[in-house]
Amino acid sequence: MAEIKELEPCLAQDLRTINYKEMKADTPVKILLVDDRSENLLALQVILSNENYACVKASSGKEALKMLLREQGFALILMDVQMPVMDGFETADLIRQSERFKHLPIIFLTANMNAPEYIFKGYQAGAVDYLIKPFSPEILRAKVSVFVDLYKKNQELLHKEEQMKMLNAQLQKQSHYVRSLIEAGTDPLITISEEGAITDLNDALTLLTGIPREKLLGTPFFEYFTNPHRAREMYEEVFANGSVAETLLTLRGKGGKRIEMLCNGSVYRDEWGVVIGVVINAREKHLSKYSRSLIEASLDPLVTINAEGKITDVNEATVNVTGHTREEIKGSDFFHYFTEREKAQEVYEAVFNTGFVIDYPLTIRHKQGKLTDVLFNGSVYKDDRGNVLGVVIIARDITARKKFEQDLIEAKSHAEQERQVAEAAVKSKQQFLANMSHEIRTPMNSIIGFTRVLFKTDLNSKQREYLDAIKISGDTLIVLINDILDLAKVDAGKMTFEYLPFKPSDSLATVVQLFETKIRESNLELESEFDPSVPDVLVGDPVRLHQIFLNLVGNAIKFTPSGKIMLGAHLLDQDADSATVEFSVADTGIGIPANKQDTIFDNFQQATSGTTRLYGGTGLGLAIVKQLLEAQGGTIRVKSEVDKGSVFSFVLTFRKTTEKAKTEKEEVTAQDLDTGLKGARILVVEDVALNQLLVKTWFDEMGVIMDEAENGKIAIEKVKKNSYDLILMDLQMPEMNGFEATSYIRSKLKSDIPIIALTADVTTMDVEKCKAIGMNDYLSKPIDEKALYKKIGKFLHEAGMPARQDSSGRVTTPTVQGNCVNLNYLSGLTKNNAETISKIIELYLQETPRLLMEIKQAVERKDWEALRMASHSLLPSFRTMGMDVELEAEFRKMEAYAGSRLSKGEDKGQEQKKLFWMKELISKTEHVCERAYSELRAHLLIIQ
Repeated sequence: MAEIKELEPCLAQDLRTINYKEMKADTPVKILLVDDRSENLLALQVILSNENYACVKASSGKEALKMLLREQGFALILMDVQMPVMDGFETADLIRQSERFKHLPIIFLTANMNAPEYIFKGYQAGAVDYLIKPFSPEILRAKVSVFVDLYKKNQELLHKEEQMKMLNAQLQKQSHYVRSLIEAGTDPLITISEEGAITDLNDALTLLTGIPREKLLGTPFFEYFTNPHRAREMYEEVFANGSVAETLLTLRGKGGKRIEMLCNGSVYRDEWGVVIGVVINAREKHLSKYSRSLIEASLDPLVTINAEGKITDVNEATVNVTGHTREEIKGSDFFHYFTEREKAQEVYEAVFNTGFVIDYPLTIRHKQGKLTDVLFNGSVYKDDRGNVLGVVIIARDITARKKFEQDLIEAKSHAEQERQVAEAAVKSKQQFLANMSHEIRTPMNSIIGFTRVLFKTDLNSKQREYLDAIKISGDTLIVLINDILDLAKVDAGKMTFEYLPFKPSDSLATVVQLFETKIRESNLELESEFDPSVPDVLVGDPVRLHQIFLNLVGNAIKFTPSGKIMLGAHLLDQDADSATVEFSVADTGIGIPANKQDTIFDNFQQATSGTTRLYGGTGLGLAIVKQLLEAQGGTIRVKSEVDKGSVFSFVLTFRKTTEKAKTEKEEVTAQDLDTGLKGARILVVEDVALNQLLVKTWFDEMGVIMDEAENGKIAIEKVKKNSYDLILMDLQMPEMNGFEATSYIRSKLKSDIPIIALTADVTTMDVEKCKAIGMNDYLSKPIDEKALYKKIGKFLHEAGMPARQDSSGRVTTPTVQGNCVNLNYLSGLTKNNAETISKIIELYLQETPRLLMEIKQAVERKDWEALRMASHSLLPSFRTMGMDVELEAEFRKMEAYAGSRLSKGEDKGQEQKKLFWMKELISKTEHVCERAYSELRAHLLIIQ
């Protein structure tokens, strides 16, 4: 005991509060290791080294006690029993005699476990467990982990206890603050219960009514108004709609005085979101003089009219424009002062029928004959019960404006004629491009597709040479078509841009990688320089940036016979929200004459007339680059010298972000999808036989079962009779095109089968129409084989294509894509042990239905203990299976509510609301769990 007493004065604070405020999740947990043999201490330290533990070693019992003095906050003591001078039993007994250390867990390490009295002596000395030497590292780590977790939980509870104390203090302070706010208001403020009784009020109400607070509390809210029925209606309206604004009520004030009050009210709720009452704020109405001043302040004529069409009030501006006195106008017919009485009556009736009228043209006649063109705006006005009392109309003099409008109409007419001519030209151009695209892409699909198929066969060198020539020619023609279509999109303002987080460094690296082979083939060098001060992630359109680089680098390679090409990215400027970056593509090529540098960005322009003959190309690449940049607010310039090279530099400003860049998924190949797509049934709707044959050639390699239809009409009949996993739908076909067929499948057959459009017209018009009609995606012709594999795989996997047998008879199943469970947590918990994951899933599938039934029965019986226990048992499964965190939070509320009902009762009304809420929650959980069962069974099938 003397050793412990030696520690007492040096401990600055109770061990209950040591460092729990500063303790973070990654702070190592301290464990005291006590053994007289250094090799044993080293062995313990090695076993525990992979965990987040800080091991403190002591070679004797006395040294262990000193360690408690020097270092505080130990979670656990691992102590040898057999030690000289002071053995483990004596040391533990001394530690346990101190109030400060009596709860510190001690595990004895011993080789002697045969004698019961020996074991009893250890537990009597204060040990919580034994480990037998030689001990299993797995058992040691497991036992230590249990006590470390208990230590962490205890620290967390202590921290929460401190937080609760602070929270209570804040709530008390806030309560005083709220009361001061209520009393600070000069307008009456009242809170009312569900039954209509006053539950709280401020002094402003007692001053107006002359009734003390004590007498007002608990009395019906409606009694203090001249029209209790209307006051009740307002209160019920607040409950029905959640709030009410500017309701006029008359309060019985002190000494019989009647006070008009404008009342605003809203409901207030308990922590469960249940409405428990209403708060009303009322203010005295002081508007009559103010309203009159507003009416007279208007420079435009203002008239109020009753339901019979008689004028009830006017302002001075009306007197001036009509030439009649106020007394003459009041009580007369509204229609009397206009050149067209019927139209004036239409204005009046329109306001009564629709509630308002805007900018209705009429002409006012002065009594001396002067005419004034006006625009009328009017609306109804109502009493405090919402009944329409009449109409208020304001007229605005537009005589000068009418002349201006006439001039404008004539100018617009001329401009409209010019616009129609221009639109007709653009429409004709777009139609021509669409037709050209379709007519060229359809045969090109077969040419390029079968060229790729032939490349996969055995070829001699001459055949491969011929095929290379065909492929290069086909690719060149497709580039030309794409350039023309891109140019048309920019001209028509249809080019769209995405704004996504991306890494500029990755974009530059991708360009380098893409051209690496071509650079080597051309015997050129490729260098790149990326400014490290450019932000890692920016927001912009990485696809369009890539397209710009492709054009510029492609040109650089084409016009550089020897030497090198250099790519660069440099930060020009930045602030808190944006960064401006200059990109460059430099080459040592043929260069551009100075007199041509201003025109190379124009459509169909090249440096010289001989450029096209020597190097090929359309002269569209730089025009597209310039327009892509200008559409994003960027600029481009060129510096060039003949026979020395060129530098193209462009500047773009990007928005900064803290989001992570989205990375593209790896492209799916036929081999990647082979297992998942074998046996998939796909309907190909295509009228061109060569295209059918091409797709069938690809599908045969993938093991896909393909069915064919020559037009939309045949496709619909086949969809009615057969079951397909996906449809590839051509758009332009005889009898019934792809748009009509898709519309019929979606609207008449009510099918949600994935449909991918095959189109030779990739203008914005067709793409938008595809989405609107219900197609899931589209592929442009000529079809890229990899893009086809990727999109088919995406939709079949999203649709959860059922397991199929491959050619060997082995069952294969695509990856589960459910959105109800997420097994990442379970995988981490089990270190991806498939057997353990399977067992846990099987237990979940067995236990969850039983627990849900127990919860359901407990709610019906109002068995709060059973409900609390069953809810508590079910809660961990939400986290383990990665299910909805909101659902987990709701179950925690239900568990807490059941626990609270064990110690206190509740009125019947509140209990019924809680029971209704719990039944709704159970029903929702059963629905979610049904989906979870299905997904987990699919996971089991994959694992097995």
